[in-house]
Amino acid sequence: MTDIEDRDWRVIPAESRPGPVQMALEEVAAETAANGGPRTVRVYTWEPSTLSLGYRQEPETVDWAYCDKHGIDVTRRPTGGGGIYHDAHGDISYSIVAPQEELPGNLMKCYELLCTPVLDAFDRMGVDAAFADESHSEIHKPACYLRDVNPAHDILAGGGKISGNAQYRQRDAVIQHGSLSYALTPEHHLGAFQTDAVSQETFEERVTSIREQAGIDREEAVDALESALTEWTDAEVGEWRQDELDKAAEIADEKYASDEWNRRRTDPLAH
Repeated sequence: MTDIEDRDWRVIPAESRPGPVQMALEEVAAETAANGGPRTVRVYTWEPSTLSLGYRQEPETVDWAYCDKHGIDVTRRPTGGGGIYHDAHGDISYSIVAPQEELPGNLMKCYELLCTPVLDAFDRMGVDAAFADESHSEIHKPACYLRDVNPAHDILAGGGKISGNAQYRQRDAVIQHGSLSYALTPEHHLGAFQTDAVSQETFEERVTSIREQAGIDREEAVDALESALTEWTDAEVGEWRQDELDKAAEIADEKYASDEWNRRRTDPLAH
């Protein structure tokens, strides 16, 4: 394995796109990296606000009527775990995409490596964050931030969960993506799920945010994360090629926005 910064990386400046497109762009970035193109790091926003389901999550756990009423998109991630409500203001997401052969084969070592810039970003924000040092009991399994806390890839601050991270392997590449809570929106985070069993007070006891921990503006938090990713990889500022955007639009429409994928977990593009 070669040092991360010795490879050809691009950083895509922070951007807002619909959830299905954001997920499709990760697949496209994986194909680009696996085919000898640049590796990709990026920070992004889900707009409109989106509930991303874990790969094996049952659609019955979603309050589809609530999401429709409040303009919340729903898509399914290729990664496991519970659903995450990505508020267009309250959530900051990122992804790191590189060829599989260049990263540790051991999953835990790979998490440790790829979360390095995320922890650095929290430090730059003034947030005292670290991997959980022990498991926490589950409150509501369908919701990622209320599941049992995993010391391997869940990050806590002030005793509350502030970031969840996940990996998958596709097209001979590793894709790690994660969610950082900038500001809490418990009413939507709970309302998007088909449950009345969890109160907002309970949610706020388990989950924290960058704004709560450091009091900084969202733009400052985004800049800190983007700078940490850029410096860690020694990336050049880049952009999506037009063929990548065209391919992502196709994948988003045929897969990530489809009922086959989101409600039945069937990939319409699988061969």
